[in-house]
Amino acid sequence: TILIADLVMSLDNVIAVAAAAQSGPEASRLVLLVLGLGLSIPLIIAGSQLLMKVMERYPIIITLGAALLGFVAGEMLVHDAALEKYFLQMGDTSITVIELAGAVGVVIVGQWLARRRRAGRADAEAEGG
Repeated sequence: TILIADLVMSLDNVIAVAAAAQSGPEASRLVLLVLGLGLSIPLIIAGSQLLMKVMERYPIIITLGAALLGFVAGEMLVHDAALEKYFLQMGDTSITVIELAGAVGVVIVGQWLARRRRAGRADAEAEGG
């Protein structure tokens, strides 16, 4: 799964570098693209490996990252163009509560899934599998 994550991040990076190169002078776009990819892909791969080691050493980073993603999801929900007027009527405190609920909800679901996976592994080991 690490290689898949690296590949996906690299592909996303290719698109970003291509877009950046496209905005450069026409005569140097190919050079910008090659240099951008030549520098960014190894940096992405090395950076992801470093981040993986840090996450293995400090697993709280995973929980904090999940909470941040949940908070951002809650924030996106309350500021969605189709729903924002309803949430604004509820007031700022309600908006903050919804954003925090997104963070807490993601962490709770993640912990529940982790416990469930550990229980499944324990059951499989007990059965001799």
